[in-house]
Amino acid sequence: MNSIPKNLSSLADYLGFRLQNAFLNFSELQQIHCQILTNGYFHSNSLVTNFLSSCFRSQKSRYALVFLQNLPGAEPSLWNSMIRVSLESGVCPDFLGFFNGMLLNNVVPSKTSFSLILRSCAISREAQLGEAFHCQILKMGFEFDMILQTGLLDFYAKVGDLRYAQRVFMEMPRRDVVANNAMISALSKHGHIEEARNLFDNMTDRNSCSWNSMITCYCKLGDISSARLMFDGSPVKDVVSWNAIIDGYCKSKQLEAAHELFLSMGSARNSVTWNTMISAYVQSGEFGTAISMFQQMQSEKVKLTEVTMVSLLSACAHLGALDMGEWIHSYVRTKRLKIDVVLGNALIDMYCKCGNLEAALDVFHGLSKRNIFCWNSIIVGLGMNGRGEESIAAFTAMEKDGLRPDGVTFVGVLSGCSHSGLLSAGQRYFSEMLGVYCVEPGIEHYGCMVDLLGRAGHIKEALELIRTMPMKPNTMVLGSLLRACHIHNDTKLSEQVTQQLLELDPCDGGNYVFLSNLYASLNRWDDVKICRKLMNQRGVHKTPGCSSIEVNNIVHEFVAGDTSHPQFSEINGFLDEIAKQLEGLGHVPNTSSVLHDIEEEEKEGAIRYHSERIAVAFGLMSTPPGRTIRVVKNLRTCRDCHSAMKLISEAFKREIIVRDRKRFHHFRNGSCSCNDYW
Repeated sequence: MNSIPKNLSSLADYLGFRLQNAFLNFSELQQIHCQILTNGYFHSNSLVTNFLSSCFRSQKSRYALVFLQNLPGAEPSLWNSMIRVSLESGVCPDFLGFFNGMLLNNVVPSKTSFSLILRSCAISREAQLGEAFHCQILKMGFEFDMILQTGLLDFYAKVGDLRYAQRVFMEMPRRDVVANNAMISALSKHGHIEEARNLFDNMTDRNSCSWNSMITCYCKLGDISSARLMFDGSPVKDVVSWNAIIDGYCKSKQLEAAHELFLSMGSARNSVTWNTMISAYVQSGEFGTAISMFQQMQSEKVKLTEVTMVSLLSACAHLGALDMGEWIHSYVRTKRLKIDVVLGNALIDMYCKCGNLEAALDVFHGLSKRNIFCWNSIIVGLGMNGRGEESIAAFTAMEKDGLRPDGVTFVGVLSGCSHSGLLSAGQRYFSEMLGVYCVEPGIEHYGCMVDLLGRAGHIKEALELIRTMPMKPNTMVLGSLLRACHIHNDTKLSEQVTQQLLELDPCDGGNYVFLSNLYASLNRWDDVKICRKLMNQRGVHKTPGCSSIEVNNIVHEFVAGDTSHPQFSEINGFLDEIAKQLEGLGHVPNTSSVLHDIEEEEKEGAIRYHSERIAVAFGLMSTPPGRTIRVVKNLRTCRDCHSAMKLISEAFKREIIVRDRKRFHHFRNGSCSCNDYW
């Protein structure tokens, strides 16, 4: 062994110092084992406990058990300590080995050990194992111990056996506030609100947990009014009370009320409070607000947790805010937060949706464990970015890893095949879904296949697939067929499909505009008027194109034709510069997507102010040369903007990545990753 450092007065001190290491190899453990035995240190409970804990950290639990079984005069406290350590490690066979070793050595487990065992069985939902320890508790004579009885009540409630939990409660010779709280929690968890309220009302002694259990109970049932009455009536509001009612409002989609309470808490807010609000804004689609709240959280120096990171990464993914996402990833690494499958999947999803597949793959390959969600994120991400063959390769690798694909996996593979024109591969995977993988195709899979067939020009086959579907086509399926008709200039079928879409969704303004333009292209002006009149009568408006771009950690949004941005005059000037560059490169505007009854010059002006054009212009003028421009758009990009982006990437020597509602387009050196197959 190494020499003893001068600041350590004895060999025992040195051994304790060595055992503080996070990981020791087997040879090092054996050396320390020898020193403990040869120097008589086996009488030092603290040193022996540290040694046994180090064995667990070093994944040598069996060695720890053998050591303890052969230790002369091992005290009961050592055995009970190892029960705790083994339970904390989460390895059930190890904990059972130590428990059986205790019994073989005639050591009676402590009440604390039984409490820890019951809690572990409840968390892992090991019903039979917990019942076996219930018998052990009775054998050991602890049947009237209130703490263990409460632990049993909680165990049975958490494994779903409310009847036995109630039996344990009724057989308790006396019940304190903790036991009553546990029973209220059990009843509320199983939806027995009236019984929980009766028990609460009859309690002579209540604490904050009693009130919080009832607040949580009402919130879970969606009865936010009763929860608020309980909250307002509580004489002992703590941070848990506030967090419970705020979470209740968030889950009821009443974010304004939740935010009012959030502000009222003041300095009492903790990381759970912040995470609840951030998560609620993300789930409600208010991603910008979520990021603003995170920035406020930082300014108040609140501790960031893995939960914070997951919610924020989801917001970054939706906004395409790569800079913020990269900062979060850097923070995770700097603070050495554990990247488990949940946080890992959030990082993969963020990078994929921001168009940085290399970073997504780095995270994916760096995970020690990958679940179906991680695989699905990478398969879907590759497909969305037009890398269909790699998406298929990931599907094959997932199978080799022993995971079975689910419905989401097939959406990823089929959409990847569609975006990359892999017709035969897509047909094969679709045909194998039920027979080979036992996954029932849903309407989303039929939508992918209609898209795949339609893009490839097999419109008759797409129509036949729709006709033989086991369910009625929805707007997604018919929308895929309509895009195929548009690509292949089938005006007759386009009209029929659009009429069907209007019947399915009479509030979608995009369908009216498409039909109006179709009629105009055929000089059917009376039909154009009818179409416009219908829109006005029904109060329908086309969803305006909206694009966002992140610059210096601020997400800027632009709406088609909107001039409200504070820098719009500079942006407009830059759009003039872009138009000159495009004209010099021979670009002729394609105005087919603009309403047909306006002058051609007006059409060109309308296209020029499409939201992605404005966002790209802002990005070019606001970022240094060579910086990738990343834009997220709410609608499918038009043909003219697609052609223009290719030329802009060439003229300004920039990579431009546009994520529209269907897929990614990576524009580089005058070409697009989609190879104009979109």
